[in-house]
Amino acid sequence: MNVLIDTSVWSLALRRKSPDILIGNQVRQLVLEGRGKIIGPVRQELLSGIASASQFELLKMRLQAFEDINLATEHYVHAAEICNTCRMKGVAGSHTDFLICSVSKIEKLAIYTTDRDFELYSRIVGLALYKGE
Repeated sequence: MNVLIDTSVWSLALRRKSPDILIGNQVRQLVLEGRGKIIGPVRQELLSGIASASQFELLKMRLQAFEDINLATEHYVHAAEICNTCRMKGVAGSHTDFLICSVSKIEKLAIYTTDRDFELYSRIVGLALYKGE
């Protein structure tokens, strides 16, 4: 199964001065197998807030190897539905999180994240969460 990699995981693998070795190896394996995927909003989150222009350019270059999944209106509409469903159950989240959930459901992708909010979303809308292999 292909895996949509969340910002939290990319950040631990690529943005830290001391990357998380286990997560970095798992991301590397997904990439080598051609199963690691990204969406534009995750790319934007990763590239946001980097103070150094040289670090920004380095990360931008590293991420160029990954083509964004093309997002369509159905992804955004389904994200809003997931948001509404979660809110009715008392669970709030970010627009990007719900978009990740939507893309995961529509494109049949597991989500690789360290963000525990996705466990809550999964209980409500049934997501495939990647736990490493």
